[in-house]
Amino acid sequence: MKKSRVIGLDIFRGLALLLMIIYHFNYDLSYFHIIEVNLNSSNFFLIFRYIIITMFLLSVGISLSLVHKKSISWRRVKRRVLLLALASIAVTIATYIVFPNSWIYFGILHFILLASILALPFLNYPKIALLFAILIFIGSATEFLTVHPLFNLLQPILHLPPIHTQDVISIFPWFGVVLLGTVIAYYNLHLKIFNQKIFNNNSSLNRVLEFMGQHSLAIYLIHQPILFFIFDSYFKIF
Repeated sequence: MKKSRVIGLDIFRGLALLLMIIYHFNYDLSYFHIIEVNLNSSNFFLIFRYIIITMFLLSVGISLSLVHKKSISWRRVKRRVLLLALASIAVTIATYIVFPNSWIYFGILHFILLASILALPFLNYPKIALLFAILIFIGSATEFLTVHPLFNLLQPILHLPPIHTQDVISIFPWFGVVLLGTVIAYYNLHLKIFNQKIFNNNSSLNRVLEFMGQHSLAIYLIHQPILFFIFDSYFKIF
Protein backbone atom coordinates (compact mmCIF):
# COMPACT_ATOMS: atom_id res chain seq x y z
CA MET A 1 0.00 0.00 0.00
CA LYS A 2 2.84 2.33 0.84
CA LYS A 3 4.42 1.81 -2.59
CA SER A 4 1.25 2.90 -4.39
CA ARG A 5 1.31 6.36 -2.81
CA VAL A 6 2.26 9.38 -4.89
CA ILE A 7 4.92 10.94 -2.68
CA GLY A 8 4.68 14.27 -4.51
CA LEU A 9 0.99 14.47 -3.65
CA ASP A 10 1.76 13.84 0.02
CA ILE A 11 4.35 16.63 -0.07
CA PHE A 12 1.90 18.95 -1.84
CA ARG A 13 -0.80 18.21 0.75
CA GLY A 14 1.74 18.59 3.54
CA LEU A 15 2.74 22.00 2.19
CA ALA A 16 -0.92 23.06 2.17
CA LEU A 17 -1.18 21.92 5.78
CA LEU A 18 1.97 23.82 6.76
CA LEU A 19 0.57 26.99 5.18
CA MET A 20 -2.68 26.43 7.08
CA ILE A 21 -0.77 26.14 10.37
CA ILE A 22 0.99 29.42 9.55
CA TYR A 23 -2.40 31.00 8.79
CA HIS A 24 -3.89 29.77 12.06
CA PHE A 25 -0.80 30.94 13.96
CA ASN A 26 -1.43 34.45 12.64
CA TYR A 27 -5.12 34.08 13.47
CA ASP A 28 -4.20 33.28 17.07
CA LEU A 29 -1.82 36.24 17.19
CA SER A 30 -4.73 38.43 16.13
CA TYR A 31 -7.22 36.71 18.47
CA PHE A 32 -4.98 37.29 21.49
CA HIS A 33 -4.32 40.90 20.33
CA ILE A 34 -0.60 40.39 19.80
CA ILE A 35 -0.95 41.81 16.29
CA GLU A 36 -3.64 44.14 14.98
CA VAL A 37 -4.73 42.38 11.78
CA ASN A 38 -8.21 41.35 10.71
CA LEU A 39 -7.64 38.23 8.64
CA ASN A 40 -11.15 38.46 7.18
CA SER A 41 -10.51 41.88 5.65
CA SER A 42 -6.77 41.72 4.88
CA ASN A 43 -6.23 41.15 1.16
CA PHE A 44 -2.96 39.36 1.85
CA PHE A 45 -4.49 36.86 4.25
CA LEU A 46 -7.61 36.40 2.11
CA ILE A 47 -5.44 35.45 -0.88
CA PHE A 48 -3.27 33.31 1.39
CA ARG A 49 -6.40 31.46 2.58
CA TYR A 50 -7.67 30.95 -0.97
CA ILE A 51 -4.31 29.44 -1.99
CA ILE A 52 -4.44 27.01 0.94
CA ILE A 53 -8.03 25.95 0.19
CA THR A 54 -7.22 25.50 -3.51
CA MET A 55 -4.24 23.28 -2.70
CA PHE A 56 -6.26 21.16 -0.30
CA LEU A 57 -9.20 20.70 -2.65
CA LEU A 58 -7.04 19.91 -5.67
CA SER A 59 -5.45 17.23 -3.46
CA VAL A 60 -8.91 15.90 -2.60
CA GLY A 61 -9.88 15.60 -6.26
CA ILE A 62 -6.59 14.00 -7.29
CA SER A 63 -6.70 11.54 -4.37
CA LEU A 64 -10.28 10.51 -5.10
CA SER A 65 -9.45 9.79 -8.73
CA LEU A 66 -6.33 7.79 -7.84
CA VAL A 67 -7.99 5.74 -5.10
CA HIS A 68 -10.95 4.82 -7.30
CA LYS A 69 -9.02 4.65 -10.58
CA LYS A 70 -10.36 1.28 -11.76
CA SER A 71 -13.66 1.24 -9.91
CA ILE A 72 -15.20 2.83 -6.86
CA SER A 73 -14.08 1.08 -3.69
CA TRP A 74 -17.17 1.40 -1.53
CA ARG A 75 -15.29 0.05 1.48
CA ARG A 76 -12.91 3.00 1.27
CA VAL A 77 -15.79 5.38 0.64
CA LYS A 78 -17.57 4.21 3.81
CA ARG A 79 -14.37 4.48 5.86
CA ARG A 80 -13.62 7.97 4.52
CA VAL A 81 -17.18 9.17 5.13
CA LEU A 82 -17.12 7.83 8.69
CA LEU A 83 -13.76 9.45 9.52
CA LEU A 84 -14.68 12.80 7.98
CA ALA A 85 -18.12 12.78 9.60
CA LEU A 86 -16.65 12.16 13.06
CA ALA A 87 -13.96 14.79 12.50
CA SER A 88 -16.53 17.32 11.25
CA ILE A 89 -18.77 16.73 14.26
CA ALA A 90 -15.78 17.16 16.58
CA VAL A 91 -14.90 20.49 14.95
CA THR A 92 -18.49 21.71 15.19
CA ILE A 93 -18.80 20.77 18.87
CA ALA A 94 -15.39 22.20 19.81
CA THR A 95 -16.00 25.51 18.05
CA TYR A 96 -19.51 25.77 19.50
CA ILE A 97 -17.97 25.54 22.98
CA VAL A 98 -15.15 28.01 22.31
CA PHE A 99 -16.96 30.33 19.84
CA PRO A 100 -20.71 30.04 20.62
CA ASN A 101 -21.53 33.02 18.38
CA SER A 102 -19.40 31.99 15.40
CA TRP A 103 -19.11 28.19 15.53
CA ILE A 104 -18.21 26.20 12.43
CA TYR A 105 -21.22 24.55 10.83
CA PHE A 106 -19.76 23.93 7.35
CA GLY A 107 -16.00 24.27 7.33
CA ILE A 108 -13.29 22.64 5.24
CA LEU A 109 -13.85 19.13 6.66
CA HIS A 110 -17.63 19.33 6.23
CA PHE A 111 -17.07 20.44 2.65
CA ILE A 112 -14.55 17.69 1.88
CA LEU A 113 -17.03 15.14 3.25
CA LEU A 114 -19.78 16.35 0.93
CA ALA A 115 -17.48 16.88 -2.07
CA SER A 116 -15.99 13.38 -1.68
CA ILE A 117 -19.48 11.95 -2.22
CA LEU A 118 -20.64 14.36 -4.92
CA ALA A 119 -17.48 13.86 -6.99
CA LEU A 120 -17.81 10.05 -7.25
CA PRO A 121 -20.11 10.05 -10.34
CA PHE A 122 -17.62 12.26 -12.21
CA LEU A 123 -14.46 10.18 -11.69
CA ASN A 124 -14.65 8.28 -14.99
CA TYR A 125 -16.14 11.16 -16.97
CA PRO A 126 -13.39 13.81 -17.00
CA LYS A 127 -14.86 15.88 -19.84
CA ILE A 128 -18.17 16.20 -18.02
CA ALA A 129 -16.28 16.98 -14.79
CA LEU A 130 -14.31 19.71 -16.56
CA LEU A 131 -17.49 21.15 -18.09
CA PHE A 132 -19.20 21.23 -14.69
CA ALA A 133 -16.11 22.83 -13.11
CA ILE A 134 -16.12 25.60 -15.74
CA LEU A 135 -19.85 26.18 -15.31
CA ILE A 136 -19.42 26.34 -11.53
CA PHE A 137 -16.60 28.89 -11.82
CA ILE A 138 -18.60 31.05 -14.24
CA GLY A 139 -21.81 30.70 -12.24
CA SER A 140 -20.04 31.61 -9.00
CA ALA A 141 -18.22 34.58 -10.53
CA THR A 142 -21.48 35.97 -11.92
CA GLU A 143 -23.34 35.11 -8.66
CA PHE A 144 -25.79 33.00 -10.67
CA LEU A 145 -24.80 30.03 -8.50
CA THR A 146 -25.04 30.87 -4.80
CA VAL A 147 -26.02 29.15 -1.57
CA HIS A 148 -27.32 32.31 0.09
CA PRO A 149 -31.00 31.33 -0.35
CA LEU A 150 -30.26 27.97 1.30
CA PHE A 151 -28.47 29.69 4.18
CA ASN A 152 -31.36 32.13 4.64
CA LEU A 153 -33.72 29.16 4.80
CA LEU A 154 -31.67 27.07 7.24
CA GLN A 155 -30.24 29.82 9.46
CA PRO A 156 -33.31 30.34 11.70
CA ILE A 157 -34.13 26.63 11.73
CA LEU A 158 -30.65 25.42 12.74
CA HIS A 159 -29.73 28.61 14.67
CA LEU A 160 -26.64 29.13 12.51
CA PRO A 161 -24.41 32.13 13.27
CA PRO A 162 -26.17 34.95 11.38
CA ILE A 163 -23.15 37.13 10.60
CA HIS A 164 -19.79 35.43 11.08
CA THR A 165 -18.46 31.90 11.41
CA GLN A 166 -14.89 30.83 12.13
CA ASP A 167 -14.71 28.92 8.85
CA VAL A 168 -17.12 28.35 5.98
CA ILE A 169 -16.51 26.81 2.56
CA SER A 170 -19.19 27.35 -0.06
CA ILE A 171 -20.06 24.57 -2.49
CA PHE A 172 -19.66 27.21 -5.22
CA PRO A 173 -16.99 27.70 -6.51
CA TRP A 174 -14.98 25.22 -4.45
CA PHE A 175 -16.58 22.04 -5.74
CA GLY A 176 -15.26 23.09 -9.14
CA VAL A 177 -11.71 22.88 -7.75
CA VAL A 178 -12.33 19.31 -6.55
CA LEU A 179 -13.64 18.36 -10.00
CA LEU A 180 -10.58 19.97 -11.57
CA GLY A 181 -8.42 17.74 -9.38
CA THR A 182 -10.20 14.63 -10.64
CA VAL A 183 -9.56 15.72 -14.24
CA ILE A 184 -5.86 16.28 -13.52
CA ALA A 185 -5.51 12.76 -12.11
CA TYR A 186 -7.60 11.07 -14.82
CA TYR A 187 -5.27 12.34 -17.54
CA ASN A 188 -2.18 11.64 -15.37
CA LEU A 189 -1.22 15.31 -15.38
CA HIS A 190 -0.38 14.94 -11.70
CA LEU A 191 2.62 12.80 -12.73
CA LYS A 192 4.08 15.70 -14.71
CA ILE A 193 3.52 18.01 -11.76
CA PHE A 194 4.81 15.75 -9.00
CA ASN A 195 7.77 14.45 -11.01
CA GLN A 196 9.34 17.89 -10.81
CA LYS A 197 12.60 18.09 -8.90
CA ILE A 198 11.09 20.14 -6.09
CA PHE A 199 8.93 17.14 -5.10
CA ASN A 200 11.67 14.54 -5.52
CA ASN A 201 14.72 15.81 -3.70
CA ASN A 202 15.26 13.89 -0.47
CA SER A 203 15.52 16.94 1.76
CA SER A 204 14.55 17.00 5.41
CA LEU A 205 11.82 19.52 4.58
CA ASN A 206 10.28 17.20 2.00
CA ARG A 207 10.37 14.32 4.46
CA VAL A 208 8.56 16.43 7.04
CA LEU A 209 6.00 17.58 4.46
CA GLU A 210 5.51 13.99 3.29
CA PHE A 211 4.80 12.89 6.85
CA MET A 212 2.38 15.78 7.33
CA GLY A 213 0.61 14.95 4.07
CA GLN A 214 0.20 11.31 5.05
CA HIS A 215 -1.31 12.27 8.42
CA SER A 216 -3.10 15.44 7.34
CA LEU A 217 -6.45 14.78 9.05
CA ALA A 218 -4.91 14.06 12.46
CA ILE A 219 -2.57 17.07 12.25
CA TYR A 220 -5.39 19.30 11.07
CA LEU A 221 -7.52 18.33 14.07
CA ILE A 222 -4.84 18.82 16.72
CA HIS A 223 -2.71 21.72 15.51
CA GLN A 224 -5.12 24.57 16.34
CA PRO A 225 -6.02 23.29 19.85
CA ILE A 226 -2.27 22.99 20.55
CA LEU A 227 -1.58 26.53 19.31
CA PHE A 228 -4.56 27.86 21.26
CA PHE A 229 -3.41 26.08 24.43
CA ILE A 230 0.12 27.49 24.10
CA PHE A 231 -1.11 31.07 23.67
CA ASP A 232 -3.71 30.76 26.41
CA SER A 233 -1.19 29.24 28.84
CA TYR A 234 1.35 31.94 28.06
CA PHE A 235 -1.10 34.72 28.92
CA LYS A 236 -2.30 32.97 32.06
CA ILE A 237 1.29 32.52 33.28
CA PHE A 238 2.74 35.87 32.23
